[in-house]
Amino acid sequence: MEPTTLSTDRLVLRPFTATDEDEVYAAAQDADIQRWTVVPSPYGHADAHAFVNEIAPTGWREGTAMPFAVRLGARGPLVASVGVHVRGTGGFASHEIGYWATKEHRGHGYMTEAVLAVARWAFTELGVARLEWRAEVGNAGSRAVAEKAGFRVEGVMRAGIEQRGTARDCWVGALLPSDLGLPSRLPYLPAEAPIGCQAAVSQSR
Repeated sequence: MEPTTLSTDRLVLRPFTATDEDEVYAAAQDADIQRWTVVPSPYGHADAHAFVNEIAPTGWREGTAMPFAVRLGARGPLVASVGVHVRGTGGFASHEIGYWATKEHRGHGYMTEAVLAVARWAFTELGVARLEWRAEVGNAGSRAVAEKAGFRVEGVMRAGIEQRGTARDCWVGALLPSDLGLPSRLPYLPAEAPIGCQAAVSQSR
């Protein structure tokens, strides 16, 4: 996939490059990022080097993961990372968004702004019909961003994510193109009522 750059009123989102290595390393020293994301812990300079020079470019090239470095303006500091990850292949593929914000730039709405920009890009350019969000139960910061961006939390998935070699329960939610007023590549027919209600109605006839 061809790397692309996005922009909002305050932010520039572009693929990671080698010049981001030091800022990625510094951001990943934050205890919350290491606790709630899948970055290595402890996080070393070699991890940052591998991410910006190998992992991120490979993800873009193969179309399996598209991470964006989020900067405050074209020449501003790194404030966040947002990426779309593809699970599965072909008609069974699903798309999941993941993100983290640098500690010193939280609380300004940058994360929600960046997530919305990437979501719109995924819907309009990638043809994604459903964008999923998952976070370990208890990750209140991630959930707050997801809800502000319009994701609907759908429930708890048991053993839904792997973290540090263990399966963890996670919240799962989704954003649809229609939630942002965008067309979808697929028609969507929502359920009229829960299955249990339908069964009860059927049995009463």
